[in-house]
This record gives sequence, structure tokens and C-alpha cells, in this order.
Amino acid sequence: MFTGIITDVGILREVHQKGDLRARIGTAYDTASIDIGASIACDGVCLTAVDLGPDWFDVDISAETVAMTNIGHNAWQTGRRINLERALKVGDELGGHIVSGHVDGTAPVVEMRDEGGSTRIVMEAPEELAKFIAPKGSVALNGTSLTVNEVSGRRFGINLIPHTKEVTTWGEIKTGDLINLEIDTLARYVARLAEAG
Repeated sequence: MFTGIITDVGILREVHQKGDLRARIGTAYDTASIDIGASIACDGVCLTAVDLGPDWFDVDISAETVAMTNIGHNAWQTGRRINLERALKVGDELGGHIVSGHVDGTAPVVEMRDEGGSTRIVMEAPEELAKFIAPKGSVALNGTSLTVNEVSGRRFGINLIPHTKEVTTWGEIKTGDLINLEIDTLARYVARLAEAG
């Protein structure tokens, strides 16, 4: 489990096919404190560390994960910066919301505009996920816990403050980019209960 609070921005150093897709991610994390088999959210995708070096870790990415995320749309190229978060430990501060790292789909950025020092970003959710997104609800976007400002059909808007743009990859996002979307687990259960009732 994760919180959606980004704690490092890694650099994609290598990507190659090795059965599954294998990626090497450079990091500022102390890799001596990472165990082989540890879960690390990489742009919101929960991946397992399968090898480690002094300032990098390797992950294997299954075909299913490639198909469900922006990885499958050639978004992961050498040199790309990636939002990182290590798994939540008991007793850690829960600053965002509960995030599983199981990406539900992707949402393209359809509009961006500055509002004071902040940036309003509008995305379009896949039809099957749009019903789970509500104003003032939470979503994880490229692994970042964010609050939904408004919803209109499949489109929803978020607001990025300068701090978020500085400490994550959100300052580099542009119109047309595909964003990894994980809907709030609570929203999923509420919708399921409503269907059953």
C-alpha cells in the first residue's frame, strides 16, 4: 500500500525486453535499505525490485501491466523522470489517501491552464471508470494523490500547486500526455454496494 505522496523522482536509465519488460530506474533512495522483492510505486504502478545497485533498482513489468498503463504507449523511454514512492510502513504518516498501485487505466490530458501560481489540468477518464470519480474525491494520477475539483461527464479537473509541480514530474506534463489513473478504493466499494442494494 502507498499514500500517493511522492518521495523521489527517479530517472529511467534502461528499458529492454527480458521475458517481461525490464526497467532500470536511477534513484536518490538509499538502496541499501531496499530489499529484493520490495514494492515501489513507479508513476503509480506497484512494481517489485528484482535487482539493486548503489543508486538504482530494476523492476520487471508484465504484459498485463504494460497494457493497463501508459508504459504500453511508449511513455517509458530512457531519460524519462518517474514519480517514486516506497511502500507504506505501519506508523507512517498517511498524508494522501490509501493507494494500491494497481492502475485502473489511463486518462489523457485534454486541457491545461494557469490559475494564479497553480495549474488546472483537465483529463478524460475511460467510460468504465468515470462513474468512480467525484468532486472533492481522491484519485491517484501518476502515483500522486490529488483531489478532484470538478467533473463533467468523463472529464475531470485537478489543481496543481507550485510545490507539487516542483517535487514531482507534474511540472513536465503537457496536453496529450497519458496519465496513469487509479480510482479511490472507497469509491469502488461504495459503487459496488449501490449496485448490490
